[in-house]
Amino acid sequence: MRIPGRRAAALAVFLPLSWGLVGCAGAAATTPSTPTPMAAAPRAPVAAPVDTLRDDGFITTLRVGDELHFQIPDSILDRDILLISQISGAPESFSPFQNAGSNVAEQVVRWQRMGDRVLLRMVSFTNVAADSLPIARSVAANTFQPVIRSFEVERDPAGSVVIDVTSLFETDIEAIGAIAPRQRTQYGVRRLDPARTFIDSAKSFPLNVEVRHTLTYEATNPPSQVRTNTISVQMAQSFVLLPAEPMRHRFHDPRVGWFTVNQVDFGSQEYKADTRRLIRRWRLEPSDPAAYARGELVEPVEPIVFYLDPGTPDEWAPWIRLGVEDWKGAFESAGFRNAIQVRDVPTPEEDPDFSPEDVRYNMVRYTANMTRNATGPSVSDPRSGEIIASDIIWYHNHLRSYRNRLMVETGAANPTARSLRMDMDYIGEAVRQVIAHEIGHAIGLPHNMIASAALPVDSLRSPSYTERYGVSATIMDYARQNYVAQPGDGVTRFIRGIGPYDHYSVEWGYRVIPEAATPEAERPILDGWIREHAGDPMYAFGQQGYNLDPRNQTEDIGDNSVRASTYGIQNLKRVLPQLPSWTATPGRDYTDLEELYGELVGSWSRYIGHVVTLVGGVHMTILATDQEGAPYQPVDPDRQREAMAFLQRELFETPSWLNDPTVLSRIESSGAVERIRRLQTQRLNQLLNRDRMTRLQEAELVLGAEDPYTVPEFLGDLRGAIWGELDTARTIDPYRRNLQRAHVERLGTLMEPEEDAAPDEASAMARAELAALLPAIRTAAGSTRFDTAGRAHLRDLQARIEALLEV
Repeated sequence: MRIPGRRAAALAVFLPLSWGLVGCAGAAATTPSTPTPMAAAPRAPVAAPVDTLRDDGFITTLRVGDELHFQIPDSILDRDILLISQISGAPESFSPFQNAGSNVAEQVVRWQRMGDRVLLRMVSFTNVAADSLPIARSVAANTFQPVIRSFEVERDPAGSVVIDVTSLFETDIEAIGAIAPRQRTQYGVRRLDPARTFIDSAKSFPLNVEVRHTLTYEATNPPSQVRTNTISVQMAQSFVLLPAEPMRHRFHDPRVGWFTVNQVDFGSQEYKADTRRLIRRWRLEPSDPAAYARGELVEPVEPIVFYLDPGTPDEWAPWIRLGVEDWKGAFESAGFRNAIQVRDVPTPEEDPDFSPEDVRYNMVRYTANMTRNATGPSVSDPRSGEIIASDIIWYHNHLRSYRNRLMVETGAANPTARSLRMDMDYIGEAVRQVIAHEIGHAIGLPHNMIASAALPVDSLRSPSYTERYGVSATIMDYARQNYVAQPGDGVTRFIRGIGPYDHYSVEWGYRVIPEAATPEAERPILDGWIREHAGDPMYAFGQQGYNLDPRNQTEDIGDNSVRASTYGIQNLKRVLPQLPSWTATPGRDYTDLEELYGELVGSWSRYIGHVVTLVGGVHMTILATDQEGAPYQPVDPDRQREAMAFLQRELFETPSWLNDPTVLSRIESSGAVERIRRLQTQRLNQLLNRDRMTRLQEAELVLGAEDPYTVPEFLGDLRGAIWGELDTARTIDPYRRNLQRAHVERLGTLMEPEEDAAPDEASAMARAELAALLPAIRTAAGSTRFDTAGRAHLRDLQARIEALLEV
């Protein structure tokens, strides 16, 4: 997505999801900390040079040769301006986390006049207190704001001031620069070379100014083209005028998912500086407040409007429009009709001043590159949480991602998904839902990964149920396809869609509450709306990043991951033998088959991972202190035992079905055994984990689980799943030998305490497991019932364990 106003005419540079500004609105006690502007001394007017290139806007830009000047109206001095610094051109191999479109800084600044100088000053809204409170003076005194740059006043046209800002963009200023201190050391940056640093362009609009400039650094160890000893980065700086009067904010409640801006309120009555969070949302105000108060649907004063990139292929444009407009119903739940719209970019005849760089216009961009992704970031006012602008980015190759996943995960029960050239309308529906997901982000909604757990697994096999709900209670979950539905179920809708939670969360965040005079007065009303749905999983929100709850995972569906993964693997087994025919294209090689096989293996591994999380899992339900129940509850012990039985069956019993010779003989000369080893080892190490063992122990000792699934039981089940050959006459094949080696290696790792940590329960239990294995391995190593390779393997493990135990 973009920073508002950073759109290039070619619609080629975008911002990543992470660029949404984090901050907060409120009565920031920063004004008392700023010096009182000094009266300007009378100055003789100086005429602008005759060769000046002028671009009028909220700040007028003046280009005089290589110089850039700003003409700042007096009305803009001391106004809050959002300054967004973004990389628009990155050097090769610069950083895995920074590229063209990445933000490096987002900050509020003010232009302030001090006599014959104009200061560019950074302003923070992190620490606040109401101006009416005495502590506001202390907050101001202890948040004195830094001066980024000082400029001499050149001339004083009527009602404005002109300054030369060239140095702001041609000097090494870290506050808006491209290279962080760590990178300066990494790349041996010596200095910014002024001879190779320059301003590329500047353009002004009614609410924003856009400047692009190239910074060239001398470096002893540049990330690429090392013989040049040079790093050149193109930066884009956006100056966005914030509203003179911040929008009325709404306090966040963690039981409903919203992106937020945060601040520390020193005026709190909580006997401490209290962190408060405000939700990020667009300014939607009813055009007819009286009708709105009566419960009628009304149009907003200003709707949320997205413009469709004219470079969008014709076949996908209708589906992208539908993805935007799908949110109209959710906004109707909040009382607004036609609150969100999508329009074509006007022609020059219709609007000669339209520009994608103008912050007033939000875009849905279609990007022709190899990235498989889509993003929906936004930028917001840190004082209030008001979303100022947003772009939705669809990257062309994301089409391939959805085609592949539809074939692999739904092809068994979905005839439409059995071809590389799927029906355009079918892929179009997938595009529609991805755009709807990204629009959800753009209007303020984060991911809600717990929502898919609201749908019973059996219901996902019902045609009528899936037609109504898709695969999740919200479009904001990473629940993409219905991999549960089986052949013969008759399911026809396999793709997600906007659900009940989306209507609920939009109403909670956007409905105007006329009877509440202040944000504080809204709180009990908002709390009541949450309690109306308490206990209903359709309206639950899962805290992002809390991945210990098996309900709160990505790419999963259904309320029982063991059953859902079982169904999913059954479908993968049906699909795998069909891939050669489904991917066959006359005159082409097996590249597509190789790609789809990799996708299938990845799906299998995800399904296994969903079940792994059950073992030692802890459900977390966000509750207020006056609600019944406790937020943290261990997963039912019988469900954990069921998970271990599944893992023995689907993970530790060699998944040799993945090695279908009709597939592998077409895509590789070798690698099958190593692939299984890697997949099993990854999940084994994830399962045999110190933190997981600690949670199992605490579920027994602290959380009071009945008939708990204990650490010894867990380790015993794991041993039985991996070492069954020691008690039978079964040959230990290469797959099992790899798994057994991985088990011993992992136990050896756990036996040694982590650096700077004391020995713990996991260390002791790992040692005990190795000690329990050693006699059985010794006996088996001397047995004639194993072949030569098996005995060599067992003797090797005997030696390894003896070395680990020092016996």
